[in-house]
Amino acid sequence: MSDRGPGLVTAVCVSGADLLPLPDRRPNRSGIDKHPVEGRVAVGELGLDGDVQVNRKYHGGDGQQVYAYAQEDADWWAVELGRELPPGRFGENLRTCGLDLTSAVLGERWRVGTALLEVTAPRIPCANFARFWDVPQLVKRFTAHGAPGAYLRVLETGELGAGDGIELVHRPDHGVTIDLTFRAWTTQKHRAAELAPALAFLPERNRAKAAARVAARTAPAV
Repeated sequence: MSDRGPGLVTAVCVSGADLLPLPDRRPNRSGIDKHPVEGRVAVGELGLDGDVQVNRKYHGGDGQQVYAYAQEDADWWAVELGRELPPGRFGENLRTCGLDLTSAVLGERWRVGTALLEVTAPRIPCANFARFWDVPQLVKRFTAHGAPGAYLRVLETGELGAGDGIELVHRPDHGVTIDLTFRAWTTQKHRAAELAPALAFLPERNRAKAAARVAARTAPAV
């Protein structure tokens, strides 16, 4: 069903118990430092077994249980920064290949292993991401480039592992992509009204704010 080519999970990554310390921050640790694990990994209602989301205000919860980042996009950054960026370095749970995550449509559903996942939103870079990589102006550079990866909602629990195919089993026809959503939230906020058809697919924590932005852009002039 996909017109973007077959997708594949090349690595499954979790944070485990060894969390990244952030001495001058609250919370003072982060689950962004993820590493590949071998074998099958259980996918529960809250995400992958063994993964930790420390700051629940911004991470985890409905629609952000799993985060995917594409090898093709990681390769671009590896050249840009002149460094290796192995699986987990973006804080992702799934490193993928053969699937253009930036053009993924909000609400499209993937069968990965025995789990069913739904695309919900792009990842917005934060200060902890820049600290983790120790790259000046990383948030600004990441935002300018795009390719933010995709958050996923767990619709059906199951298990998955490296080497599993990503089967696109459903794609809504509204056309609201990860790229459009990312731009409407960051550098092109005037496009917020274009998100209207896909508000229901967003992570729960984002819906009210996104709906308010849509309303503000579609309200008739007085």
